[in-house]
Amino acid sequence: MKWLYSSSDPILQTLIGCILIFIIIIFLTRIIGLRSFAKFTAYDFAFTIAIGSIISSTLTSSTSIAHGFTAIAGLLILTYIFSLLQRKIKPLSKLISNAPLLLMDGNTILEENLKHARVEKKQLTAKLREANVLNYDQVVAVVLESTGAISVLHKTANSDEEFNKDLLLGVRKTP
Repeated sequence: MKWLYSSSDPILQTLIGCILIFIIIIFLTRIIGLRSFAKFTAYDFAFTIAIGSIISSTLTSSTSIAHGFTAIAGLLILTYIFSLLQRKIKPLSKLISNAPLLLMDGNTILEENLKHARVEKKQLTAKLREANVLNYDQVVAVVLESTGAISVLHKTANSDEEFNKDLLLGVRKTP
């Protein structure tokens, strides 16, 4: 019956450990930068790594199911609390998540922003090709999103469409 629950399981230590590991992973991910984990926010990455680690240790060691369940439940509750706090406390949201960064403003490549984001010019031009951009004059903006993905906003060759500047709300123009 020890595989289900053991009175010697340090459940409180597990919950505290979850919180500390979660915060450490977010902190390290913010330092390393967005491009390290494309398509993940630092928050998503921390949660995914922590859950994977808990499941692994529960299935491959002497950790009980109750211990693993407590750890996963603790992380789920923590992510729920963080999501509520992020909506209510804007500075916390800025601390946890990177704001999108402008890499091109019109046909101008923002070299300093590329350097800050650790994006090479050849990666930028590859994204432009993927978006079927034929020349830099078609580009309205290129944005490094908070997930690490690169978005290309451009005009088609024969388009007179107006660009809605609201699409760039929250995008940083400088690092």
